[in-house]
Amino acid sequence: MSDAKFTTLDALGHFNRLDDTEAFERSDIFLEAMKTRHTVREFSSDPVPLEIMERCIAAAGLAPSGANHQPWFFGLVCDPDVKREIRLAAEEEERAFYGGRAGDEWLDALAPIGTDAEKPFLEKAPWLIAVFAQRRGGVEAGMDKKNYYINESVGIASGFLIAALHQAGLSVLTHTPKPMGFLNEKLGRPATEKPFLLIVAGYPVAEAKVPQHALRKKPLSDIMKVY
Repeated sequence: MSDAKFTTLDALGHFNRLDDTEAFERSDIFLEAMKTRHTVREFSSDPVPLEIMERCIAAAGLAPSGANHQPWFFGLVCDPDVKREIRLAAEEEERAFYGGRAGDEWLDALAPIGTDAEKPFLEKAPWLIAVFAQRRGGVEAGMDKKNYYINESVGIASGFLIAALHQAGLSVLTHTPKPMGFLNEKLGRPATEKPFLLIVAGYPVAEAKVPQHALRKKPLSDIMKVY
């Protein structure tokens, strides 16, 4: 027998049904805002207040998750020495990747974006966010239960975070060197946490470039079908 307990949305005061016109307007505003989100690799060293980063990560922490276990941890890095260590470790993995670990098809796919093993943005940008997926945890800190739908949950939270950072006027780069186990070592995270994503956040330099290839987005008709 279930021991689930519930609170109504009305009691929470967290839902207000919009009329169709306002709902469309709001969805359109968000769509137009997200159209201006572009991945860049050239960051300014201009500081971004910690309070802004905290609010964005707090928003990510509100994402839905399997059994509400919230199986994520965000390592927020600003220390120049730690950023330097992360860059060196990431570039070591990237040199192996571009030097033969990646197959020709993968490298061909990356060619229009113009990436290589050099990652200066890992030091230049004011903030790095190491996103970890927790294999064990629970709804409260210190719990040691099995987590479920981990990758799906952390992926959704990461999407929340990227959208929140963009809404705060920041540029973002998602970086995934493989393997990323060095992040556990550099940030002192336990083996039960798997590095999921490294997010670079800050302001772009004035002349920051966006690959034309990255501007090619599939039209709605290619990514959606009404059944």
